[in-house]
Amino acid sequence: MRSFSSDGVEIAYMDEGAGAPVLLIHGFASNIATNWVSTSWVGYLKGKGYRVIALDNRGHGRSQKLYELSEYGAPLMAEDARRLLDHLGIAAANVMGYSMGARISAFLALNHPDRVSSVVFGGLGINMVRGMAGTGPIAAALEAPSIDDVTNPTARTFRAFAEQTGSDLKALAVCIRSARDPLTREDVARITVPVLVAVGETDVVGGSAADLAALIPNAEALSIPGRDHMKAVGDRAYKEAVAAFLERNSASTLP
Repeated sequence: MRSFSSDGVEIAYMDEGAGAPVLLIHGFASNIATNWVSTSWVGYLKGKGYRVIALDNRGHGRSQKLYELSEYGAPLMAEDARRLLDHLGIAAANVMGYSMGARISAFLALNHPDRVSSVVFGGLGINMVRGMAGTGPIAAALEAPSIDDVTNPTARTFRAFAEQTGSDLKALAVCIRSARDPLTREDVARITVPVLVAVGETDVVGGSAADLAALIPNAEALSIPGRDHMKAVGDRAYKEAVAAFLERNSASTLP
């Protein structure tokens, strides 16, 4: 793991392999190791001949922990990803985000379309344009003295996952309380690069992959059979679909 300064915020990242670059952006309460290494994504993509880059989002993993609402939000976190590409001298990359990372990836593609060659929205379908509900109970669960004090089942799941990943619970609570910058149907319709929307068949957090893909001009959808939000991350069918998608769409990123 290395780190760089993103406008004064220390961001941890990894950079391995050679070939067309793929930038990975993890989900809420996760990190590079949990989202991408333990699920074998890094090894899989390197084996397919890609240069794999991933960052720990601010407030997560080994990146700097911040405790003000103004220091979070998907557009700001997308700038961390853009600055990482700047730091590595990469003009444009294929990008894959999962859950919150998909939302960050969407803002990266909208605000810096020249830096994104193709994008995979993993674990976030039509709910990308519906916003995230129920953040208050999740934040409260993260701030509770103990997980035993959390009775809301969904919030308890987030607290358990945050503890499993060794996260800074206070930083995560601030992150999820931060302003949820809206993405509208009109916004995603302005994404012109090739898009793959991949969501588990039983994922109620992400919502329908097909419904989001229908809003984006150059998008295709994958419903990952028999998988929910958590279990879809390392699914083999998901990996194979992404590999095929990248093979069709990443030629322009080759050195």
